[in-house]
Amino acid sequence: MADHGYDAGRLNLPFVGISTFGKRPYEPDWAALDADVAILGAPFDAGTQWRSGARFGPRAVREASTLFSFGHAGAYDHEDDVTYLPGDVTIVDIGDADIIHTDTEGSHANIEAGVRAILDAAALPVVIGGDHSINIPCIRAFDGQGDIHILQIDAHLDFVDVRHGVRHGHGNPMRRAAEKDYVTGLTQVGIRNVSSTAREGYEDARAMGADIISVRQAREMGTRGVLSHVPIGARLYVTIDIDAFCPSIAPGTGTPSHGGFLYYEVLELLQAAAERHEIVGIDLVEVAPDYDPTGSTAILAAQILLNFLGFIFHARSQL
Repeated sequence: MADHGYDAGRLNLPFVGISTFGKRPYEPDWAALDADVAILGAPFDAGTQWRSGARFGPRAVREASTLFSFGHAGAYDHEDDVTYLPGDVTIVDIGDADIIHTDTEGSHANIEAGVRAILDAAALPVVIGGDHSINIPCIRAFDGQGDIHILQIDAHLDFVDVRHGVRHGHGNPMRRAAEKDYVTGLTQVGIRNVSSTAREGYEDARAMGADIISVRQAREMGTRGVLSHVPIGARLYVTIDIDAFCPSIAPGTGTPSHGGFLYYEVLELLQAAAERHEIVGIDLVEVAPDYDPTGSTAILAAQILLNFLGFIFHARSQL
């Protein structure tokens, strides 16, 4: 007998009720976390250098995620012949980190506290931004958690050191990550076109342990070739900037860059990463919903996160 709940209980359509991520339970007490996955919103966009609006990303992605909330027994994928995220995978939404307007350090500290609470509960942190600067406190929270390798899927290198005194904007996170002794390297995929990072930034990135792969190079290599740049056995933190995708399918972002990935290219990379590596943390950033009146960008973000979580926990169940 199926356990999907289609024939019993509330119908609970996507547009009914409170928009937690995937309509999963809300847990406001960060000291009482007991779940496999905890979703944290980081609605901060004061790190942007052009168009703001990613502060509304967590809310938009949560609302979009309700589209995928039918039933209670996971999601069946006929291509893989797998039911992903069955009922024994527990996901909670712990709300948003408190954001203090104009205060980057205070806001980042609150985001870090949320990620640390998730890690202390032995749950997988999934952080929805916000601009890409929110990755900085996310990575800080992994201090004492063992070595990690970062897989960045993004249009931009984000390896600026200091610009006009700014060290913690959305152009800096990968530089700040590379400085951590527990970050053993970076695989930066999708980097393309005119960049906000100067040539010396690319040279610095390579010198500090980064592999930089463009969209065209990734297509030529294929998924297996891209992941060959990630050390065998590495514990992976995955950061996904929505502008990694072509703006033809993801226009709702502050810094769109044409020539990006299409959906299945990223999906297959994430699936293979989940099969080969322990995934220890995820953030998805730079969804700015006001630039996409169709809502497709937020739906893409929600779908990518839910599929990725499905891949992760299916892979764990096979161990």
